[in-house]
Amino acid sequence: MPLPSRDQAVDLLHEHLKGDYVLRHSRATEAILRQMAPRFGGDPDLWGITGLLHDLDLELVGEDQHRHGRETVHILSERFDFPTEGLEAILAHNGDVLGIPCRSMLDHALTAGESITGMVFAMALILPSKRLMDVNPKSVAKRIKEPRFAANVSRERISHHEALGLTQLEFCALAVQAMQSVADEVS
Repeated sequence: MPLPSRDQAVDLLHEHLKGDYVLRHSRATEAILRQMAPRFGGDPDLWGITGLLHDLDLELVGEDQHRHGRETVHILSERFDFPTEGLEAILAHNGDVLGIPCRSMLDHALTAGESITGMVFAMALILPSKRLMDVNPKSVAKRIKEPRFAANVSRERISHHEALGLTQLEFCALAVQAMQSVADEVS
């Protein structure tokens, strides 16, 4: 079977992940990747499904980050004829742990896109309204420079936006807009 349909991907996601945050993070990552794909000549379905399923193994691997990504690739390869480009991006998004460099636009987009979600969610939480719709991209860009804010979010991974030719503010604006477009699903 080729790339799973979105419905199949959502079913697979719910089969493997139960945590509310990781489900919201996965959906937000999908939105960001779908928005980025046309800009970089990518297939929105491939990029979106890859973003949606990139953390499929998180609950399976637990603290063993050396298995993270590898188990997802194994699951997807067993069930689908998942495109190599997507599988490589899933491995590369954890490449700093696995020793796998980002090579393609999708690799860089997934690495940066999945990482920025934590900053955007954290930014919403400190607003009086606590609403994702009220997040300002300039505020997110400013907070990236503050290491104590959302300290567990990798600034190095976010910086992969540079390999895409996007400034930090352009990337933050794209991510915020994409996440706001699915705010009813991820808030």
